[in-house]
Amino acid sequence: MPHFRFQAQTIEGKLIQREFEASTKSEAKKKVQKAAVARSLRVQALDEKKIYLYRVRKNGQSPMEGEQEAYSPDEVERALKKMGYKVDYVRRKWFDLTGRVPKEEVVVFVRLSADLLRQKLPFDQILTLLHEDTTNSAMKNVIRTIQKDLRDGKESTDVYGKHEKVFGRFACYMLGIASTSGNMASVFESTAKFIERDSEFKKSIRRALFMPSISILAIIGTLLFFVGYIFPVMAEMFLEFDIIMPPLTAKTLVVSYWLQANWIWVVAALLFPVISVALTWKNPRGRRFLDKRIIKIPVIGDLLHKISIEIFARVFQTLYSGSGQNIEVIRIAAEACRNSYIEHQIKNVSIKLMLDDGVDLIHSLEASKVFPKSALSRFRLGAESGSLKINAGQLADYYEKQTSYKLESVIGLISLIVNLFIFVALIFITVVSSEGALIKPNY
Repeated sequence: MPHFRFQAQTIEGKLIQREFEASTKSEAKKKVQKAAVARSLRVQALDEKKIYLYRVRKNGQSPMEGEQEAYSPDEVERALKKMGYKVDYVRRKWFDLTGRVPKEEVVVFVRLSADLLRQKLPFDQILTLLHEDTTNSAMKNVIRTIQKDLRDGKESTDVYGKHEKVFGRFACYMLGIASTSGNMASVFESTAKFIERDSEFKKSIRRALFMPSISILAIIGTLLFFVGYIFPVMAEMFLEFDIIMPPLTAKTLVVSYWLQANWIWVVAALLFPVISVALTWKNPRGRRFLDKRIIKIPVIGDLLHKISIEIFARVFQTLYSGSGQNIEVIRIAAEACRNSYIEHQIKNVSIKLMLDDGVDLIHSLEASKVFPKSALSRFRLGAESGSLKINAGQLADYYEKQTSYKLESVIGLISLIVNLFIFVALIFITVVSSEGALIKPNY
């Protein structure tokens, strides 16, 4: 998240300077204006921290180049001169071509951190090693920023919180509390397992849904182009000679004429569902509506439902302290489950019952109506035996194995359906094309 600094003067004439974070420059201006009104300040300047490129020399050595974040080029130049360097130039870096951080880089970062922490290596040295070995420039910037912020004494929750888009909400929360947990290696290990499972899940979903969808759309487009454009050119030659066409060829020609006359409506009918779903997905209420329906789709819906409950149980098991209601733990687990409807039901039904009416955990989870009977029975057994944390982990392991096996079978079923669809489409094109060769002229 971008950093900003404002300078202002109080009514007594005292100059003050504060740094803060905001997502955009306009949001930063609103925050400063609000603070100015509340404390009767006269704002003099608002600067955004930017990246500056520099080249320096020292004691006749060859020039060294680098980059540094600062609020102005003068700050960078003063700092370099104070370190004894002769500055050739300091200029703004206008284009940052580092790109995004691949999920694989995040998995490697957390996994290696967990392994090296278990070997009792200081975390600052771990960050240095990871920064040197990482080839992705965007991830290098993230690691460098984390290391710098930790050295500056910032709260770890704030340090990782600014990289939520890279690590994800749950991972940022876990990494943020790791340094204060008393067992940093264990927290990083749990986070690494979660991120690895999350990455594997997304890859499987892409295999199960994305590529088959592209294949079906490509075949539909090919069929429409063949029937609507290529086929009429061939069939109309027979009409010129009053040749009686075979039934399939004649019916296909009728469909072709209809497509040519109504192609706008056909394109609109194909695009309307896609656009509607995309717009609905962007709206929070619309996304809840879709997520509620998704988990009720035959076969794939049950799979996605159990994967969401698996994530909830995994996060709950990682964070649960074993004392009290652990409202914050339930909230974090709900936000991590990747289904906005399940998240909404847990936060607005279960947690509300626990806070307002003092309902116990099991009955409040049951009231949300989003947990399968097997999950509720496992939570109930854990609550009755005093081993809720262990049982949550067992439930997550059980659902992980079940969904992994089921996902493979679903991928196979979807691939079979797509192949059958392609097979039927190719047979249709082949039969219609070959009928022309069998037509005999009327002479």
